[in-house]
Amino acid sequence: MRNLNWFGVILVLVTLSATSSSAQDGWISIFNGKNLDGWKVGANASSFSIVDGTIKVAGPRAHLFYDGPVKNHMFKNFEFKATVKTTAGSNSGIFIHSAYQEDGWPSQGYEVQVNQSHTDYKRTGSLYNVVDVKETYVKDGEWYTEYVKVEGKHITIKINDKTVVDYEETDVDKRGGDMKTKFLKSGTFALQAHDPKSVVYYKDIMVKPLTE
Repeated sequence: MRNLNWFGVILVLVTLSATSSSAQDGWISIFNGKNLDGWKVGANASSFSIVDGTIKVAGPRAHLFYDGPVKNHMFKNFEFKATVKTTAGSNSGIFIHSAYQEDGWPSQGYEVQVNQSHTDYKRTGSLYNVVDVKETYVKDGEWYTEYVKVEGKHITIKINDKTVVDYEETDVDKRGGDMKTKFLKSGTFALQAHDPKSVVYYKDIMVKPLTE
C-alpha cells in the first residue's frame, strides 16, 4: 500500500510538471475545435464550417478573421502556427497584421500562402507578392505545420520547421499598386477561402505573443 501511495504521488507530480511546462511555454490556442467562437466572417460565411475538430474552408471567396479576446485580437510581435491540410488543386492563405472587412480581398496585412498544387505558382509559405516560394515542401492530403514569426520588421515563415522565408521589411516605399498598403504595423489573423474548388482544413491554431 505504501508503494502504491508513492506511485500515486509521483504520477501527480509528473502530471503537474507537464501541465506547468505547457502553461509556461507561452502558446495560446485561438481555435477551440468545436465552433467559431472568437472568429468573425462577413460575406459568404458558409465557406467556413467545423468538421471533426477542424475549420473546413470550402466555398466562394471569404475571409475568417480572429476576433477573440487574446490580446484583444491585436498582434504586433508574435509567433503563430497552425496545422493545415490541403486537397488537390486548392488555394488558401493565412493573413497576418490584417483587419476585419465585410467583403473583398483584405486590404491590410500580409498573406502567407497555402497552396501545393493550385494553378498559382506561388506555393505554401510564400509571403504573397513579396517573397514568393516556388518549391513545394508538402503534399496535398497530408497534415503539416505552417509557422509565422513577426518581430519588429522581420518575418520568418517555416513549413514543418524548415525556414522558407526570412524577410526584413525595408522596401515598402518601392512597391506599387495595393501592395503599398500591405505592411507591418499590427492587426489580427485571417483564414482565406479562395474559390469554390479549394478545400483546405485548419486545426491547432496557436499564437505566442512576444514583447513589443
